[in-house]
Amino acid sequence: MSAVPKQSLIAGLKAGVRIKWLILKTAMEERLVYRGDFAFATLVRFLPIITQVFLWNAIYAGDTTSSLNGYTYPTMVSYYLLVMVARAFSSMPGLSTGIAESVRNGSVRKYLLQPVDMLDYLFWHRIAHKLVYYIIAAGPFALVFWVCREYLPGWPERPVLIAFVCSLIMAFMIGFLIEALIGLISFWFLEVSSLIFIYMMMNYFLSGHMIPLEWMAEWIPWVYYLPFRYLAYFPAAIVLGRIPPETLPFELSVQFAWIIVLFVANRIAFTRGVNRYGAFGG
Repeated sequence: MSAVPKQSLIAGLKAGVRIKWLILKTAMEERLVYRGDFAFATLVRFLPIITQVFLWNAIYAGDTTSSLNGYTYPTMVSYYLLVMVARAFSSMPGLSTGIAESVRNGSVRKYLLQPVDMLDYLFWHRIAHKLVYYIIAAGPFALVFWVCREYLPGWPERPVLIAFVCSLIMAFMIGFLIEALIGLISFWFLEVSSLIFIYMMMNYFLSGHMIPLEWMAEWIPWVYYLPFRYLAYFPAAIVLGRIPPETLPFELSVQFAWIIVLFVANRIAFTRGVNRYGAFGG
């Protein structure tokens, strides 16, 4: 490679990094402008966690030794708290509706006229949102985990902890790609609210958010083969030892494979959607 093309490549990479950092910084500043409202909304989201703990206490009638489908009451509380951590990574509120609204009102044109990729911009914008959320939610999460500490398992071994962190990062990416793909469908159907509702219901059940997937496997045997599994159930199952250590590399590989599949689907949908875009709105 000659010196000039090499320098051009390095300059292009530096410019790309600067753009991503600018998007991340601007989006974080935007979130922090209304930090009081954002913090209050974040704290309110923790109320269902407490309600769910009381609900499972009523289901088990306070018995900490009885088991339902392999889950005791302490295990269920641990599972639900870990699922909420995973959901904090994988949930993308407003992403698909925001894309659909941009297509509907024509503001998506700014991504087509400027040298900024829409999906890349939204990805870094969502990272900024999550970083602010984690900063604010760290305290409430720590308090809830401390209150429920007698139900929680001990610290996992280092390989398990690393696998857990990797699964959370990939859960974020899968959640982003699924919701972005739903939003991109608006290039063909301007109203995608029904699809979003269907996705939310499927996600609630098939991700393990409502109940562990072991409880559903008997009547939905294919539930383990869907990407929803990696949004909530899989990270929690890693810490609780539901995933055998010898199968963790394979499971993480499957999760990564879903990221590749969804990424390709997003790029295809975006490219074809732009080609048929009719500049709706004003």
